[in-house]
Parts: sequence; structure tokens; C-alpha cells
Amino acid sequence: MDFTISEKMRVILDMVNEFVDRELIPLEPAFLSRPMSEIAPIIMEKQKKVKQMELWGPCYPKELGGMGLNLMEHALVSEALGRTPLGHFVFWCQAPDVGNIELLEMFGNAEQKTTYLHPLVKGDIRSCFSMTEVNLAGSNPLLMDTTAVKEGDDYVINGQKWYTTSADGAQFAIVMAKTNPEAGPYLQASMIIVPCDTPGFNLVRNIPVMGHSGEGYFSHGEILYQNCRVPQTNLIGQEGQGFALAQERLGPGRIHHCMRWIGICNRAFDLLCARANERVITPDGRTLATRQIIQAWIAECAAEIQAARLMVLHAAWRIQNEGAKAAREEISMIKFKVANVMQQVIDTALQVHGGLGMTDDTILAFFFRHERAARIYDGADEVHKVSLAKQILKRYQ
Repeated sequence: MDFTISEKMRVILDMVNEFVDRELIPLEPAFLSRPMSEIAPIIMEKQKKVKQMELWGPCYPKELGGMGLNLMEHALVSEALGRTPLGHFVFWCQAPDVGNIELLEMFGNAEQKTTYLHPLVKGDIRSCFSMTEVNLAGSNPLLMDTTAVKEGDDYVINGQKWYTTSADGAQFAIVMAKTNPEAGPYLQASMIIVPCDTPGFNLVRNIPVMGHSGEGYFSHGEILYQNCRVPQTNLIGQEGQGFALAQERLGPGRIHHCMRWIGICNRAFDLLCARANERVITPDGRTLATRQIIQAWIAECAAEIQAARLMVLHAAWRIQNEGAKAAREEISMIKFKVANVMQQVIDTALQVHGGLGMTDDTILAFFFRHERAARIYDGADEVHKVSLAKQILKRYQ
């Protein structure tokens, strides 16, 4: 594996990092203290600048209007953007839109691409992904009560979903529902496009996450589908392919997530080290950085971040060169390893900041609130560990 970064990518990363430092990090205090509706116009101006710099949609093909970066290249960009919660959204490579774009590009029909894919890539509309259900284990996509029953030329969808990220203000949802309940467990569900203004699509609430409901893109919706009727032409791919499509969506998506988490680690680590050097704790002017326990924490965090980063890059390299199936073990490893490293680094940085770390005067409390979920969504840590162990043990039978 070659760790050399091409000259093209060095230029791109320099531009991205400079934009994050100069344009986005200074916007964080307003992001943390003001309603999203107030800062949305400012964010749109930043997005216009990104388009002018030709940095829009790093991982989308050039023919769709993106930069055309491969998975390894986008991983490096995702790390840079992850240093701020605004990064991926402003550069338009944010979940769940990025996964929906990949699905529609690979499996959407011509009409779906014209109506939904092209406006979504341009940033003219937003989307959401509706899979997790309220009373069922989200780590097992085979457990699903939402149904899509054929009536005439339509599907009629009924069910209750939650953690439908960014449903507030989205123009359409990709819904996973059972269309073939009598089929085998992996062939029962399908993915269907549902415009959010369809009668029967009811956004019940933005779910409070550790006390913060959020709004707009930065929210998680609970949705009730009540006799929600859409044309059968809104089916993505074939009936019964929902589970397979979900797996296609999650493989590269975990690289995006994990490198974003490395970016968060880098930001938290920078704040940790700066705080240790600045915080005076004795009358003679000694700082936290003079204490061996702080030095040990810094060394441990640096080593863990580097180890996690190399794991993700290796997984990305395998996916890019050998396919997601060949990289199954690496994908499982990075999901729980990087999420735990991120939590450890954020917690350490918060501890070093003391009372300041509990406030929104730094970005740390936001990271602490919202990124704890990394050990749960896209499969809880325990699920990935069990899956990985089973794969490994097969080699010893």
C-alpha cells in the first residue's frame, strides 16, 4: 500500500483545510447558539464559494457535477472536512444524501435520476433515508414492520420510522419497507422513493438527542407512514433487493463516516494540546502540559488516532482495489475501533478543558453529545464484533 499523496491531492487538501479554518470554524459559535434557520443563508453562501472553487461533491462523478475523487482520495478529504460539523454539509458530501446519491446513481432508473438524483447532486434539494424503526432492533435490517402493499399501479406504505436523519426540510425519502413478506428473510424488503409532500408522510417530530432536537439538516426525524401512496415506478432496483442495496450503501459509507471521525479526533486533539499548553494551574505559571498524566494522555491519544487512521485507509484501499466483499473484516473492524477511539479522544479533550469543556464555548460538547451515537448507528459495536469474530473463527475450523 502506497501512502504517497499525489500533487493534485495535496493542492486539494490544502484548499479544503484552508477553507475549513478560515470560513467554517469561525462560524461554529453561531451554529451552536442560533437556530439553523438563521444561519442557513450563511451556509448557502459558503456552499456557493465551494462551487466556485470547484470543490463541490468530492466523491461524485464529474459527469454528475462532482470532483470525481476515488474512495482513497475522498477519505482524505473527509478527514479534513470532519474537523467541523459544517464541513461535509458545506462541501455537499454529507450523510444521508451521499448514500442516497450512490444508490440512485447505481440502481435508479432514468426518470429517478432526472427527478431526484441530478437536483440532489446540485444541492437544489435534500433527501433522507428511512430504515430504522421505533420498536425493532436497528442493527438488524431484517426486522421490519413497515409494509408497502401493491394497489393498482401504486405502493401503499404503512409503518413508523425514526432516526430518519435530516427529514426536516428534505424533499424526498428513500424508504425501506417489506414488499414480499412471504419471501426468504433477505428478499422481503425493497427501497422506494417517497416525496416528503406525499399525503400520509407525516414528520411527527425531530427527536431530541441528549436534549437537543435540532432542525433542518441537523436533525433526526420520527415519521409515521399512514396509507402513503406512491407509484410503483418509485421502486429502486428490483423488488426484494432492499437488504442487498442497504449493504451496497453501507460499505463505502463506513469509510466516509470513519474518516470523518478521524477528522473529529484531529480537531479534539488540537484543542486538547492547545488547552494543555495554555491552562495555568500553579502560582509560578506552570501549565497542565507540565503534568505527566496529561503528557501520557496526549501520547496515548496520538497513537490511537494514528492507528485508527491507518486502519481506515487500509480498509478503503481494499474496497477500492478488491471490492467491499473482500474487505468485510476490515469494514467491521474500523466501525467499532474508530468510533471508540473518537469517543476516547473527545472525552480526554473535554476532561482537560474542565468546566469549559462542558459548555458550548468550544465544539467539544457538541461532539460529545452527537458522536456518542457512532457506537450505535450502522450497527452497534457488539454486532460488528460478533460478526468479525465469526468470520475469523471460520478460518480455524
